[in-house]
This record gives sequence, C-alpha cells and structure tokens, in this order.
Amino acid sequence: MPGFSIRVLLVDDHAVVRNGVRLMLGAAPEISVTGEAASERDALTLVQAQDFDVALVDIALPGRNGLELLKKLRQERPRLAVLMLSMYAENLYALRALKLGAAGYLTKDCSAASLIAAVRKAHTGGKYLSAQIVDQMVTRFSDSQLPPCGHQALTDREFEVFKLIVQGKSLASIAASLHLSASTITTYRARICKKLELGSNAEMTRYAMEHSLLP
Repeated sequence: MPGFSIRVLLVDDHAVVRNGVRLMLGAAPEISVTGEAASERDALTLVQAQDFDVALVDIALPGRNGLELLKKLRQERPRLAVLMLSMYAENLYALRALKLGAAGYLTKDCSAASLIAAVRKAHTGGKYLSAQIVDQMVTRFSDSQLPPCGHQALTDREFEVFKLIVQGKSLASIAASLHLSASTITTYRARICKKLELGSNAEMTRYAMEHSLLP
C-alpha cells in the first residue's frame, strides 16, 4: 500500500531503545515512527503539534512515572492508543496501566512480532494482552469479592513512592522528583507502612524482594 497508515510516537529517554524499537517496527510496511520524545514534556509538545495513531511509552521516564504521562495523553488525545513499554515485569504495572486506559503493556524483551501485533491491535481499537496479563486478570476477577491486600491496596501514587523507596531513594529526592513536598512524601510513606504492615525501609525492601517487585 502507498505510504503509511499507522503513525507511531516513541517515548523513551534512551536513544538506543528508540532505535531498537524503530528497527523492529520497520518490518511492518504500514507502520511508521513519525515522532520521538525523550521526556514527558517533549511527548506532550509533539502530540499537541502532530497527529499520531499509537504511542509507545516507557513507563520509567526521568523524574516522572510513565503512568502520569499516560493519564495526560488520554486527556490531551482521547483517541490516541497508548501502549506501555517497560523493563519491569508485567505484574508490577500492567493492570494499573490497563485500568488507566492503556491499549496494552509490553516488556522491552518482547519479540518484534509481538510489538508489531500490539501496534496493529491498538490501532484498531483493541487491547494487546499477553498470556501472563490474561492470567492475572482472571485471578483478579476471581478474587473480585475480596478486598485488596498487600501492595494491591496501594494507590498509584503510593505504589510509585513505594517503588522509589525500595530503590534506595531518600524521601527528599523522591519529593523533588515527584514535585511534592517532603511532608507529603512522609505521609505517603506512613500510609504505605500501615497498608503493608511494615515498619522500616528495610522491611519494605524485603517485601519487594519477596513479591518480585524490584526491577
């Protein structure tokens, strides 16, 4: 077919990742990467100036969780299909991303065939779900009558703060990266400790290791 019918925006702060994704998508003649951004600000600037059909967004952007960008893209361009691309295991963010309106979730070690299939599916309005995500959703549905427990009970922001704490970040640096006050981060930490029934950062880290929540 002449030209390209699926215009893709790549959002990742690592040029080597963007290059790799672009090469993988190059195997599909109807897909074209027509925009690249290394930050949330650049991505929002591009979607305001250009039209895209699908956005591939890294979930770990500098200074900002990719889920926050997902929310803004959904507000700015409701018809833009957003696929989350991540180095993290699916059980960390996949269900959260889908709940926020993502068209799918892929890990960075996915095959070219999976990536192309996800872009095509998202472009047609569908959701790309791996077998692992489907299993998780079935489990969540089966347990829907039960109240959430453990880290599943954390809000998106609490989970984001929790992730940064177990990565060894100080409360001050977390506050700066999330553009929040130190007292607010302290409050989030207290809520996390209460929900997880933990008393220290070391216990949080051990919990993260036991539940495979570390990158």
